Amino acid sequence: MKPLKYKIDWTYQTKRKLQAILSTDYLPLDETIVFAEDFLQTGRVKQLTFISEDGQTWTLKELKRLKDIVKDEPHDIVAYFDGGYHKQSKLAGFGAVIYYTQNGSRYRIRLNERAEELTSNNEAEYAAFYYLVNALEENGMIRQKIVFKGDSQVVLKQLAGEWPCYEEEFTIWLDRIEDKLKKLHIMPEYEAVSRKENNEADRLATQAMSGTQINSKMIINEEVGENE
Repeated sequence: MKPLKYKIDWTYQTKRKLQAILSTDYLPLDETIVFAEDFLQTGRVKQLTFISEDGQTWTLKELKRLKDIVKDEPHDIVAYFDGGYHKQSKLAGFGAVIYYTQNGSRYRIRLNERAEELTSNNEAEYAAFYYLVNALEENGMIRQKIVFKGDSQVVLKQLAGEWPCYEEEFTIWLDRIEDKLKKLHIMPEYEAVSRKENNEADRLATQAMSGTQINSKMIINEEVGENE
């Protein structure tokens, strides 16, 4: 839900050339840069190493460049997903709803898609999550924490590592999703919600199966809650 934070490993050097590594807590990007510049002014810096929450290592120059890049990018992202499957027609549908803030405004994206090569409702749920992650990438929503919500407790618990997966066909989907999240430097938070709370994504998945394609983006009022 929030941008990644960064910690500083400061290799401190005394006048007698003694050295020790001092580490900060994880800090927001702006604060990380401020502290780094302050450390440099002490004249006691042998080396500064910057590490983001996803384990990536940065230089100060790279962080300053990143600050310029991300200042106007989407953040505070909450993403919903749902998958549906019709046994008779063997059609599946994916629904995705993404809420985010950009340039001071709150937005909502609604997307859906129909698929014909899946075999069950369970598989449709995994595929819908993967569809959602691809939608995030297409909209430049990467390198940050994102909250994922859905009514498929199995999918979310397995992605969180809390439940095992014994079916090989579903393990393939889980691996695919996890590889994609890692590639995009997304730190996921998983939250299972009721079907009622997931009604937007559920409706989109149903519409996809019936042939109604949705791809919309709009600014939402502050008074309007998510999934209303």
